[in-house]
Amino acid sequence: MKAYRTKANKLPGTKYSEVSKKALNIYSKIKNRSKRRPYIRSAYFRKGKIFLGLFWHHLHNKLNLKDKARRLKYFPCAIELIRNSRIDPASKEDVDKKSEILHRFKGITPKKEIFFVQIKENKRNSQKYFISVFPMG
Repeated sequence: MKAYRTKANKLPGTKYSEVSKKALNIYSKIKNRSKRRPYIRSAYFRKGKIFLGLFWHHLHNKLNLKDKARRLKYFPCAIELIRNSRIDPASKEDVDKKSEILHRFKGITPKKEIFFVQIKENKRNSQKYFISVFPMG
């Protein structure tokens, strides 16, 4: 599977509180551009909208603060990957819900760290949602 090489670096910091402030700052800039649900446009999906709200719900369901911080560090890399990547993701039908497709994109940071971005697509209305970002391993 080919990977998209990002120019954006991971967010610095070790504590969840440090990393979340920086990630929320990036998110608020995106959120202020639209009046309704925050989204970014994806090059892979022909400039289609990828909604970001589900990512924060998914992140808040995690109990481990270290895991939350580990995932949030890759937030700017994930946003860049979604916006610019034209590389085919690994796509498969969701096992639990047959009406959804899960797309998994692979990315590499400038420091050669591999991470994955998951996007969920609803088959009925073809809306796409950014679910999660996580490093390899």
